[in-house]
Amino acid sequence: MANDKTIALPLPLPSTPDPSRPGTDPARSPQGPAAQPGRLRPGWPLSVIFLAFPLWWMLGLGALIFMVMAVPMALYLWRRRERLVAPGGFGVWLLFLAWVMLGVVVLWADAPDTEPGGGVSRLLVFGWRMAWYLCCTIVLLYIANHDERELPTGRIGGLLGIMFIFTTVGGLVGSFLPGLQITSPFELLLPEGVASNPFVRDIVDPKTAEISTILGFEQSRPMAPFAYANTWGAAYAFLLPFFLITWVIRARGRKRLFGVLILMASLWPVVYSLNRGLWAALGLIVAFALMKIIIVGGAKYISRAIAVLAIGAVLVAFSPLPGMIMTRLDNPHSNNRRTELASQTIGTALAGSPLVGFGSTRDVQGNLQSIGGGSRPGCSACGSPPLGTQGHIWLLIFAHGTVGTLAFLVFFGIRFVRHWLDRSAYSLAGCCVLLSCALFLFFYDLVEVPLYTVMIAVALMWRAKRDAAAAPHGAAL
Repeated sequence: MANDKTIALPLPLPSTPDPSRPGTDPARSPQGPAAQPGRLRPGWPLSVIFLAFPLWWMLGLGALIFMVMAVPMALYLWRRRERLVAPGGFGVWLLFLAWVMLGVVVLWADAPDTEPGGGVSRLLVFGWRMAWYLCCTIVLLYIANHDERELPTGRIGGLLGIMFIFTTVGGLVGSFLPGLQITSPFELLLPEGVASNPFVRDIVDPKTAEISTILGFEQSRPMAPFAYANTWGAAYAFLLPFFLITWVIRARGRKRLFGVLILMASLWPVVYSLNRGLWAALGLIVAFALMKIIIVGGAKYISRAIAVLAIGAVLVAFSPLPGMIMTRLDNPHSNNRRTELASQTIGTALAGSPLVGFGSTRDVQGNLQSIGGGSRPGCSACGSPPLGTQGHIWLLIFAHGTVGTLAFLVFFGIRFVRHWLDRSAYSLAGCCVLLSCALFLFFYDLVEVPLYTVMIAVALMWRAKRDAAAAPHGAAL
């Protein structure tokens, strides 16, 4: 598994020449894509998504814009289908996609101890997740099939760094203006029956924060510019390494100063988000990054790593974070319910449909303790979340069975194993993202922006290794 090979994806070809073949596509001429008048710059769909993301969020299109921009990306891939390539292990991901599609045949099958039947909304949720998986696949191939000259890695990293800034600003707004809510123009265009659906409302209705009473009093958990507080936490962790590369480590002068100030400001919503998963992920990122820097840099970097670690420890010790962590640990809130839900999810999936799963989530009969229980007026917490929620790993097991789960985990496991010893900065960033993803699997639902970011990280790692192998000497951190 140490060797990573490029996979060619042969597709049926028409008799007309393929524009992606060298010598036939003017965008790949010696003058380069930028020299062609009237042509959009390679990577423009990514720029449209990330540079204007706050606008899309306020318009109610924060999630839909990824699907809209997947169309021109897919058209680009289709035009160069004769020479389409993918990272090693991509066949396992294709197996996962096929297994997800197979779930449609069991979408209305009754699962043990769950509410029988189900309406058309079940197909809506299934289709939404499938669309996101396809978008993630398309962006992986789109980046992988551009070279460094066409679509520089630094430019993609810069877009993710800007997205981190938007995440920070959204977190600060959610912390100080938690009650701010916008009725989006897209929401106004939808029929009342559709707009009032809770699933649809979460997608198109911009909110800045989720109000919780975990500590016994109202506390805002930032979510802007995303749909959920946990999505904000995952996005922060996944985008942070790229922000550090493009706005701190490789920046100069005012840009670096601005980057440090943004990083410091971002710690406020991180601390007060009460997001234990995010706190743990940041610790994991720091530990892995320091270990990797020491391995790559040798003895001369050990003293620097110790100095950075000591400064960080002092800053954390004098920050509100230790107190917040202790308070949060004293109020575990959802620990027992999460454990019971995970146990029930696994038991039901293995008993009812261990190989294929049930295609989507299912509502529990009553609650996790009793069939006669359940939510009631004034006590929504008396009910239980649907089976397959509260963690992407549980969704995989319940919705896509053991085969789909293994395919998902094996693909990302292959990518980590093949890159964790690489010396490039973007390989280090990608491995940090994959480690955070492995942690979040047990607590967050990762479909949507988090998984999209993970796929970009995987593509950048693979490109960095491909380019390093082609160069006389591998690129170092």
